[in-house]
Amino acid sequence: MARQNNEKGLEELRAARRESRPYYWFVAIFSFFVNMLMLTGPLYMLQVYDRVLGSRSVATLIALSVLVVFLYGMMGLLDYVRGRVMGRVAARFQNRLDTRVFDAVVRRSAVQPDQLAATGLKDLESVQRLMASPVLMAIFDIPWTPVFLIGISIFHPWLGILAMSGGAILIVITIVNQWVTRNPTQKSNVATFQAEQISDQLRQESEMVQALGMRRAAFLRWHEARAKSLSGQIGSADLAGSFTTLTRTLRLLLQSAMLGLGAYLVLQGELTPGAMIAGSILMGRALAPIELAIGQWTLVERARKGWTNLSQLLSEVRPEEPRTALPRPRAKLDVQQLTVVPPGEQQAALRIVSFNLEPGQALGVIGPSGAGKSTLARALTGVWRPAGGKIRLDGATLEQYGPDVIGEHIGYLPQRVSLFDGTIAENISRLSQAPDDQKIVEAAKKADAHEMILKLPEGYNTRVSGAGGRLSGGQMQRIGLARAMYGDPVILVLDEPNSNLDNEGSMAVNKAIRRMKEEGKAVLIMAHRPAAIAECDMLLMLENGSRSAFGPKDEVLQSRVKNHDQIRKTAALPGGVR
Repeated sequence: MARQNNEKGLEELRAARRESRPYYWFVAIFSFFVNMLMLTGPLYMLQVYDRVLGSRSVATLIALSVLVVFLYGMMGLLDYVRGRVMGRVAARFQNRLDTRVFDAVVRRSAVQPDQLAATGLKDLESVQRLMASPVLMAIFDIPWTPVFLIGISIFHPWLGILAMSGGAILIVITIVNQWVTRNPTQKSNVATFQAEQISDQLRQESEMVQALGMRRAAFLRWHEARAKSLSGQIGSADLAGSFTTLTRTLRLLLQSAMLGLGAYLVLQGELTPGAMIAGSILMGRALAPIELAIGQWTLVERARKGWTNLSQLLSEVRPEEPRTALPRPRAKLDVQQLTVVPPGEQQAALRIVSFNLEPGQALGVIGPSGAGKSTLARALTGVWRPAGGKIRLDGATLEQYGPDVIGEHIGYLPQRVSLFDGTIAENISRLSQAPDDQKIVEAAKKADAHEMILKLPEGYNTRVSGAGGRLSGGQMQRIGLARAMYGDPVILVLDEPNSNLDNEGSMAVNKAIRRMKEEGKAVLIMAHRPAAIAECDMLLMLENGSRSAFGPKDEVLQSRVKNHDQIRKTAALPGGVR
């Protein structure tokens, strides 16, 4: 089954590659002429040594030289053109898959942020770099190696035997190189990835590292991972370098051996001096593609690993199926027997939870830490798929809406708000390429953040970084609320909306909730603080991932107080709780 699924990803990659098949044939035809023109040098040397020097004809030498200049010029032009074509084929391949891979990376990162998700875009780039590199040109040139070896054999069988033996040795070295360097290269790549992950995390949390005096401990942790990565890189580079050096040395030795054997045959009268020089040049040309492939094997290995990773990623994250566009839903939410298992885990974080929410209502979701409140928020926004049960928005399941459409109808304020590099306006508009200024200001006003934004140095055009820059946690949370309300969603999901807010900010959030209710929309608030549920009409209490109470707020709170009083009274009896 896993192999069949992996084939789906491979087929996507092959389909993208097949789109440029005419260009591959174009490059192959150009490679034919380039390699034919590679015979210019040997033939020129053959004619100079065997004809020009013998006849002492200056006119013949000039004519041959002019012809050689023309042929080399054509060869250079054709070689340049095929390189440009392959560069564009590589760019076309990447452009064809950019959207698909980016979508797969984002979707996988939301549920399972592993190495496949972290390196997906780099894997695509590694394949593109190989396609645009001279190594791929060598693949088109390698089929001509036997032709050149046969040409050497025509001069003399002993020269052909020497050339073929040398070619066979280089092919064996190439196979051994692939076998020996594969595991060290993979281990080095894994260690490098881990070191990069640590450095990215430390950079993102640099404020905490500085404030808690963790710089030395953080450096030692990163340095340990970096040292392991560096050691792996050095070991991998040493192996690759040894094979590259061995190949280059052997090729030079073979060329010298070809000259030596050719000289011996000349002395024996079995070969002409021109054929001796031409054979040496042909030998170098025949072995050049193999030497290039071995010298750039690290690039080949990285692209091979990238191709494997991409096929697995695209197989496991299938493209979204087109959906029939549905009309704008009402703020009517029905959750039926919902069970959610967090990605990568075996145990459900939510089990058989049911409730409903009507337009104009606000529902508070309360419970201790780890009760499943954030899990419910992720399920309601479509980030995590239910393992069982259904979530219906105005009668339609969430699966019937596209991911971007769900974001338009259900606004989301996560527990930890993060902004993107850009202006505040760009963040509120969700990085839209064609933002609506009126909707941006309207969303900020609904979140009661308009006045706060205007007080910033450049207002809505104030630039912020991913960590928020000069903004406080409360300001970031209010901007995040404005982003959640951008586009006029019918339902708002707020996960701990006042965790970083002062009293003024909490009042602003409550005001936004009241406005949503007045407009006939619905709000869900995952909360710990009583102030966060002040505007709630209904309460859902979660304990250990299950629903322990649901109903009007006052009834649920009174029931909770009675239960606590009963537990206290029971505990006060002799012998404790019975």
